[in-house]
Amino acid sequence: MNLWMKNTIKILFIILFILPVNATLTRDNVADAQMLTNIIDPPNTAALNIMVAALSSLKELRKQNQGTPENIEALIKIKLLPNIAIDIVTNLVLKDYWNTIDSKQKQILQQYIIQSLIADYADILGAYEQIGNINISTDPNVKRRDNRAIVKLLISLSDGQNPFAVTLKMTHSNRWRIYDILFSGVSIIKNYKAQFNSIIKRKGLDNFIKEINKKLTKSTDV
Repeated sequence: MNLWMKNTIKILFIILFILPVNATLTRDNVADAQMLTNIIDPPNTAALNIMVAALSSLKELRKQNQGTPENIEALIKIKLLPNIAIDIVTNLVLKDYWNTIDSKQKQILQQYIIQSLIADYADILGAYEQIGNINISTDPNVKRRDNRAIVKLLISLSDGQNPFAVTLKMTHSNRWRIYDILFSGVSIIKNYKAQFNSIIKRKGLDNFIKEINKKLTKSTDV
């Protein structure tokens, strides 16, 4: 057998046997990484940490008599906003129009949704004037599918108060982030989508984007 034939056989051997083994190892490594993530960073623990951090900070603001609307907005920007998947939120809210708008328009709409979320969360947190002992628990029955999860939290803000349920829809990319919140069965995503669709049908998409761009510009000028 000449040298060329020997080398050819070696190459074929590598292709047929070694590469498939390496591919299997890669898939196993991915599976192991996913299993490790599920152990050290489960969605229910991430959801619990996010809510505890936000409500504990609100409690501290109230304790220090610093629970002003401005400080509550700052709290949301620091504690909640980094844990929200804004890109997914924007895509879901504007799903019917996403492929018809350019990158600049997407950026304008995303910024508007961010401001809307901050304002809405500030109103919700601001409504709780008295916060006693915060008690938050998670429903152990977490719904999982690929990198998505649905986590239900039970929250009571004072002793003897009946807990209320908050459902968080979450997505995982490096870490768990929230992309929708359901309170009393009402989805923030569906609420925003209905509002936006109503305005767009009346005024048109271009006019709607122009109007919110003006609002954003005014808010930055203040």
